[in-house]
Amino acid sequence: MTDDPRPSVLCTAPFAPEIMARLEAAFAVQRLADGLPPDIATTIRGLATNTLHGRLGADLMDRLPALEVIANFGVGYDNIDVTAAAERGIIVTNTPGVLDEEVADLALALLLATVRRLPQAERHLREGKWPQGAFPLSPTLRGRRVGILGLGAIGKAIARRLAGFDVDLAYHGRHRQPGVDLAYYPTAEALAAAVDVLVVVVPGGAATAGLVDGAVLSALGPQGILVNVARGSVVDEPALVAALQSGTILAAGLDVFAHEPEVPPALLALDNVVLLPHVGSASVATRTAMGNLMVDNLVSWFDVGHALTPVAETPQPSVRIR
Repeated sequence: MTDDPRPSVLCTAPFAPEIMARLEAAFAVQRLADGLPPDIATTIRGLATNTLHGRLGADLMDRLPALEVIANFGVGYDNIDVTAAAERGIIVTNTPGVLDEEVADLALALLLATVRRLPQAERHLREGKWPQGAFPLSPTLRGRRVGILGLGAIGKAIARRLAGFDVDLAYHGRHRQPGVDLAYYPTAEALAAAVDVLVVVVPGGAATAGLVDGAVLSALGPQGILVNVARGSVVDEPALVAALQSGTILAAGLDVFAHEPEVPPALLALDNVVLLPHVGSASVATRTAMGNLMVDNLVSWFDVGHALTPVAETPQPSVRIR
């Protein structure tokens, strides 16, 4: 049992040195990788976790009876059982806002790389094939209509960037958004049928699992391009592989996968895909901002009893009750 009077915070994942330094300056930090003896588990009041490092469910929460707050490093929090957290009076926070522009930049870069086949062209040069012949002509973004599946903060940032490319834009979300001057479609399939580029930015989780299925891909069509910077779970991965192999759609640009970091060999074997290792927010500046917001949530909770960015499923009380 520690004699440190500071709140005990458990880290379930590694963080950058400067973020760990902030955590260790403010809290009595424990690391899940070091094991969690029962006497330590009963003292844990906060938890710092990373979207990319496994599921955080009721089983771990039940081992931490004093747990008050879970601070997630990432805007998506489908890695956390928020229902279990809410049932136990545990606040869950995420890191919205600080990564929107970075992910939108990456989405646009991934779209352009996929349409113009830039990685394939680079391989053509690096493999010494240019002297034997020019790289084949690519498709174009000109004349295409782009659909944004999920017009949240990141989706809006992507739309702002695409407006400069003089392409028609449309969107689908749970609801038509007031004040948004873009064509709205009531379903993902209807949106796919109306466009030939589909950019996926909806949250992960059970509500969106497999949302982009075989029917949506068929509706997108043989000139269609899919770009996914959301969660791998949103796309039916076997259906996507089949669509790419058969020519049901033209190409795909993927930053996320269903079982990261594992990528299906069938995807790796295809030449009409651009594959990235989940780097949407992976710049030094953005990841540092995300880490600082994660720490700020913990500090605010324990200093004033109020988290900065709680998720909707775990609304916080006006004053901390523990």
